[in-house]
Amino acid sequence: MPLLQREGWPQEGAPKAFVDLHSHSSSSFDSLSDPIALTRAAAARGITHLAITDHDRVDGAQRARDAQIPGITVLVGSEVRTRDGDMIALFIERPIKVGLPPAEAIAAIREQGGLVGIPHPFDGTRGSLLLKEEHAELITLVDWIEGWNARLWTPGGNARAAALAATHGIPSVASSDAHSIMEIGNAATVLAGDPSTPALMRAALAAPHELITGRSALLARLVMPFVKVINATRGNRRIKPGVTYGEQG
Repeated sequence: MPLLQREGWPQEGAPKAFVDLHSHSSSSFDSLSDPIALTRAAAARGITHLAITDHDRVDGAQRARDAQIPGITVLVGSEVRTRDGDMIALFIERPIKVGLPPAEAIAAIREQGGLVGIPHPFDGTRGSLLLKEEHAELITLVDWIEGWNARLWTPGGNARAAALAATHGIPSVASSDAHSIMEIGNAATVLAGDPSTPALMRAALAAPHELITGRSALLARLVMPFVKVINATRGNRRIKPGVTYGEQG
């Protein structure tokens, strides 16, 4: 059922945006989803603003944005692998070098006028920035924390992330982290207005908002090793530290 028609989500009053700030297309080494097909599926399920955040790349998101699919706004972003874990860059046009110290990666994103979020901060199976207390100071440098990640199966991980965001007064969002078309729309953040620019997104996140907290099937993560092998045979491998996509030989 499309998100916009889900029972309990009133449509009266100010326009609402159904936003997914974390998803992956076939430009990621661990996804096979064509970015345009992914965007069409998101629109069909009621998502109005989709951030395609491929690992250390922006070309898939740019292709989907330039397709101008009716009913949905594609936000160009990237899941950036820093030296110490992952972060989400939003509203950027150039990929960020892989493996930078977190503060330097944030500075590089800000240089492009971008926003910064922390995904799955307490997922012990992935590159999570806040697993070590020494990185706690990063909280003051970001625009949101992923308080709900639909792919996170670590017990208590989402609750801990949401509590951290609330404690520090940082906006909390819900994201699908979709790596396949079947996952898109499993989670979303409901914002007021049209958060299609950095300023409007920041303002919408700072205002009261709602979270849709669905969960992806465990199967979606279990197939990942096979997806990575398929992509590797196509030459799409994880980008090495110290490299900016496009510079890799």
